[in-house]
Amino acid sequence: MMQLLLLFSLVAVACVLCNQLTDRIGIPMLLAFIGVGMLCGEDGLLGISFENYSGTENICTCALIFIIFYGGFSTKWSEARPVAGRSVLLSTAGVFLTAAIVGVFCHYVLGFPWLEAMLTGSVLGSTDAASVFSILRSKQLSLKYGTSSLLEVESGSNDPIAYMMTTVVLSMMTGNVSAGSIADLLFTQLVFGVGAGALLALVTIWFLRRVKLAGNGFDTVLLVAIAILSYTLPTLIEGNGYLSAYICGIILGNSNIPNKKKQVGFFDGITDLMQVILFFIIGLLSTPSKLPQVILPALGIALFLTAIARPAAVFLLMTPFRAKLSQQLLVSWAGLRGATSAVFIVSAIAGGAVLENDLFHIVFCVILMSIALQGTLLPAVAKGLSMIDESGNVLKTFTDYTDEHELQLIQVPISAESHWAGKQVKELSLPPETLLVMLIRGAETVIPKGDTVLLAEDIAILTADAYEDDARIHLAEISVDEKHEWCGKEIRRLSLSKDKLIILIRRGDHTIIPQGNVMIQAGDVVVCNNTE
Repeated sequence: MMQLLLLFSLVAVACVLCNQLTDRIGIPMLLAFIGVGMLCGEDGLLGISFENYSGTENICTCALIFIIFYGGFSTKWSEARPVAGRSVLLSTAGVFLTAAIVGVFCHYVLGFPWLEAMLTGSVLGSTDAASVFSILRSKQLSLKYGTSSLLEVESGSNDPIAYMMTTVVLSMMTGNVSAGSIADLLFTQLVFGVGAGALLALVTIWFLRRVKLAGNGFDTVLLVAIAILSYTLPTLIEGNGYLSAYICGIILGNSNIPNKKKQVGFFDGITDLMQVILFFIIGLLSTPSKLPQVILPALGIALFLTAIARPAAVFLLMTPFRAKLSQQLLVSWAGLRGATSAVFIVSAIAGGAVLENDLFHIVFCVILMSIALQGTLLPAVAKGLSMIDESGNVLKTFTDYTDEHELQLIQVPISAESHWAGKQVKELSLPPETLLVMLIRGAETVIPKGDTVLLAEDIAILTADAYEDDARIHLAEISVDEKHEWCGKEIRRLSLSKDKLIILIRRGDHTIIPQGNVMIQAGDVVVCNNTE
C-alpha cells in the first residue's frame, strides 16, 4: 500500500513538473501525462508490466465521467447558444460521417476487416473534450465567430455518439444483432441518457434551492454523487451514461445554485486530476516497443483523418450555415483525438472483441500524433487563418468566468450624531467609485434616490470595487486578555507603529468597526493589518 501511495504521489508531481516544461516549449500538457506513463511502463525506467485492460477500463471510465460532466458544467450556455445548432450537428452527424469515412479508408486502403475498420472509425470519430479545453484555456485562445464555444460544445457532446457507434459495432461483432435490436439500442441510449441526465439535474437544482445543507462541503459532496449517478443510473437501464453526464452537467452549470463558484473551482481541480490519471494509465498500458510495428497504418489513419475525413464532414455540415472558409478550416484542424478514443478501444478489448490488428497501439499512435501535431500547431494555425479574436476572452465561454467587476458591499450604520443623518442622498460626499445602493430602515428596505433623506438608525449599504491584489496585505489576530497592554485603553491612546492599522474588533458575536473612542476590552480579538 505504501509503495502504491508513493508511486501515485511521485507520478502526480512528475506530471505537474512536466506540465511546466511543456507549457514553456509550447506543446500540450496532455503529452506530458502520457509520457510519464510510458516512462513508468514496461519499456520505461521503472519497467512496470501493466496489461490489465479491464482495470484500465474501470479507472478510465470513472475519470471520463468527471471530465464529461465538467465539460457540460463549465460551458456557458449564453455564449454557446448562437452556435449550438452547428455544434450539435457536428457532434452527431459529424461523428457518424467521420467514422464512416475513416472506416472505408481502413478497409479498402489498409485491408482491415469491415467490422474492425468501422470499430476503428467509431472510436476515432469524436474529438476529445479534455484536449480541446486544455489547449483553449492554457493558450488563452479566443476565436472569432463563436468558434471557441462551437469547439467546446462539440467536443463535450460528441463522445456519447462515438460511444453508441462503438457499442453498435461491438454488438455486430458478436453476430447477435438485427436491424430492430440496433434501433432499440439507439433509442434507449438516447432517450434514457437525455432523460436521466435532465431529471437528475432538475431534482438536484430543486433540492439545493430549498434545503440548506449542514456543513460547508456537503453541497460539493452532493454534486460529486450526482455526477456519478448521472452515469450509473442510465447505464443500468441501457441508457447512454456519458450523454446523461453531459446533459446533467450543462443544466446544473447554467442554473442558479448555491456556491456554484466554489463548485467550479473544485471540479476544475478534480478534472485536472482525472486527466492526469487517465492519460498516465493509457501511457502505462502502452508498450513503446510495439509502436514501430503499427506506425505506418497509424500514420496513414492520422493523416487521412486530419486532411480528408474531418474536413469533409466539417465542410459538408457547416457550408449550409454559410460559415466562413477560415472558420471551417480551423474547426477541421481542431478536431483533436484524445482520451475518449483510447478509453473506447480499451473497452472494446476488455469486452472480448476479437481483433486481427493491434488496434490499441494504432489508436494510441493516432492520439499521440493528433495531440502533438494538431494541438501544438493549433495556436499558429488560428493565427495564420486570422481567426484569433484579440479583443475577446475565451474564459467568457466557461461558467467560472464573470465579466463583472467583483464588488464589495459596505455596511455603514447612521447614528444620530452622523453628519449624514438628515441629509438627502444628493447632498452626500461619497468616495470616488462608491455607490449608495440600499438603505435598511428597520424592517423596510429603501432603494435610495437623489431626494431620499437618510435618517438616524438607518443602515446604509454602499458598494465599491473589491481589492484583489492582496499580496501586500498581512492580517494578524491579537487576542486581548486582562494583562494585555491594550486592555482598557481607547484606540486613540494606543502606540501603534505607522505601518499598523486596527481593521476590526470581534467582541463575542459582534463585529466592531474601530473608532478612536472605542475602548478595547478583555476577551476582544483585534484584527490588525501590517503593510509592506
